[in-house]
Order: sequence, then C-alpha cells, then structure tokens
Amino acid sequence: MAPSSPVLASDTSTAVEIRSATDADWPAISLLDATSFGRFGHPESLTAWRSLMSTDSTVLACDRDGGDVVGMAHYLAMRLTVPGGAVLPMAGVTLVGVAPTHRRRGILRAMCTELHNRIADAGYPIAGLTASEGGIYGRFGYGPATIEQEFTVDRRFARFRDDAPDPGGVRMAKPGDHRDDLAEIYERWRLHTPGGLVRPEALWDELLADREWVRRGGTEWYTFLHPDGYAMYRIFGDDPMFVRVGEFIAATTDAGIALCRALLGLDLMETVVFGTHPSDPLPYLLTDHRVARVTHYEDDLWLRIMDIPAALEARIYQSDVSAVLEVSDGFRSDGGRFALEVHDGRARCTPTSAPADASMGLDVLGSMYLGSHKASSFASANRLHSNGSGLLARLDAAFVSDVPAVLGYGF
Repeated sequence: MAPSSPVLASDTSTAVEIRSATDADWPAISLLDATSFGRFGHPESLTAWRSLMSTDSTVLACDRDGGDVVGMAHYLAMRLTVPGGAVLPMAGVTLVGVAPTHRRRGILRAMCTELHNRIADAGYPIAGLTASEGGIYGRFGYGPATIEQEFTVDRRFARFRDDAPDPGGVRMAKPGDHRDDLAEIYERWRLHTPGGLVRPEALWDELLADREWVRRGGTEWYTFLHPDGYAMYRIFGDDPMFVRVGEFIAATTDAGIALCRALLGLDLMETVVFGTHPSDPLPYLLTDHRVARVTHYEDDLWLRIMDIPAALEARIYQSDVSAVLEVSDGFRSDGGRFALEVHDGRARCTPTSAPADASMGLDVLGSMYLGSHKASSFASANRLHSNGSGLLARLDAAFVSDVPAVLGYGF
C-alpha cells in the first residue's frame, strides 16, 4: 500500500491526509459518490466496479480533524482498442469527487498527483476517463478523444430510401437469455473499433442485472438481436411513448442498418433516440435526412498519454509522416521532444534533441490519438504550432482512423 501523506489546503490551515482506501472506507466512499453525482448506487454495482481495482488504485483525501473522507479518485484496470486493433492497458480514472464542504483547497490536484504517480508506477501507457465537466481535466493532460452524438428520429416521418439496403435477420430477444451471443458480438465489435473496451464478466453481470435505479424512469431492457449486432433499449413515457437506445453494437454495416430498420419500425413510438458517433450513416439512409436530428453532441472518452513512444507506436496510421513533435505536459513530466517516423502504417517514436517541427500540449495529442480530432483544427485554435501547412495536412492524413472511434461503455 502506498504511504499516506499530509497535504496542506491552499486557503486554510486545515490539512488532509492522502491515502489508499481500506474495506472500512467504502461506506463513506459510497456516500461521497452519491453526494457528488446525485444518486445512490446499488451495493452490488459498486462491487462489480471494485473488481477492476486494486488497493493502490484508490486514493482518498481524509480530513485530519475528523477523519471524514472528503475526496476520492480511483482507477480501473482496463484494456483499450486503438486504431489498427492493438489493445493497450489503460488506467480508467473514475469515482473522482471532492466534498462540497472542502472545495477550492487543492484537494483534487493533490489526489490526481498521487493517483497518476501510481498509474505511472504501474506501467500504464495511457489513462482515460469520462468527464462530468468539460473544464476540469485539460489541466491534467487529458484531451477529449471520442465524440458522442445523439440522433432523435421522429419515426412517424422516417422513410428509408428505395435504394437503402434491407439486410433483415433481426429478432426480438430477452437479453438475459442471450448473454453469450451479446458478449461474442460485442467482442468482435470492440476488437476493430478504436475506443472499444474489454468488458469483464462482472460488468456483463451488472449490465444484464438491469437494476431499477439505472432505468431513470424507463422500462426494463428490450433487445433486438442480429447475428452481427444488437440494440438494447428502454421505453419511456405513456402518451406519447418514446424509445432511448442504451447500447447499439454492430460488428458489420448490414447489422447496423438492419437494427435501425427494426427500431424505426416500432409503430407506437413517437421518437427513437440513438446514441452514436458523427460518422453514423443513418441520415443518408432516409428520404429526408433532417428527420434524424442531432440533439446531443459532446466529448465522451478523454485520454492522457502516459508513455508517448509506447502509445504512438501501438496504433496504425493511414499515411506516412516524418516530424519532430514537442509535447508539453504542465502536470507531470511525461512530455518531451520525439522523432515520429511513420512508414507503411507503422510508427517509430524516439526521444530526440532535434529542432521541433510541431509543438502541442499533451491534451492535444490525446485528442488526436484515436483519429476523432485533427491537428489542423487545433492549429486554427492556436493550440498546435507547426512549421507549415504541409505538415498539418500530413498529420491529419496520418492520424485519421478508417474506423470511427467509439467508447465501448461508460465508466
């Protein structure tokens, strides 16, 4: 277990202790979790997520006067698919919160410093998280790496084009009766999808437990099953009723189209809400693309690259590029200057003292890593600087992914 250390608050003489959690701390962690995120979870849900943690992956801030848990940060042992299909160990940062009684005292930075020291010591090349607020984690070197987009389709007016494929093959199913089928399809999908995450047995148990508290007023899971895909959805409301798709996994294009046709065939439903990504082809399948309205668009997975050479050499690239990259890290010392040589899709990345061709923050590199964001866009925002537009074009062409990046599941 990592040793505890006193941390002086930035605006008070009160000190907190930064230490690992013990079994006796979890009731207090649950209370802080509920206070921070607005709802109490089921104890078995917390047990499922704890199965992905070790003792050293939990960091608490405890008030030295009363011993109360006033801050927490944890990471999960996860595995992330990157462009090209390689799978990297990822520290999934989660359950991060500071008690409202102890805000603005430097507790978050103290916990994050300790947590990322442990992540580095454990040898993780990359860390990831999903952010409840967009303005917090850039200072810690995280950049948004996948985009979550939501379509709301008024199915009363949705008509498929005459030339749109109609693959068929979808059937109704109870998800608990088809656990193995769902897991096999998900595994095929995540192996070729950047942002895909290995889903352990404990998290399959949690998903299929379908607990009342996670339904947010909706029904239990309904499921459409295809040999190469599935859609799990809930129905909300009474008059009118609408559908919200909770998990849409398609290992093939035909499976995705077939599942969309089934969902838009739910006659008594007024709208169907799909969580998807910006490259989803659904609008192009319809006679009126405006029927698929974008009603939500925001970041999803954020990435912090802990080991730049290991991460950049793990993925494949769509075009050759040769450049010296200067990467700054204002939080830790994980940046530096690196020679990136990409040939035939594979990269060689080594530290160098050669002059930099492009410079950026570590958060920018994290955003570019899965191919969802372009170097040229960051250059326009004055967050990436290069020695010419030609290099920007080459970086854009190299880092783009031929498979859109999608987060496997929230954590």
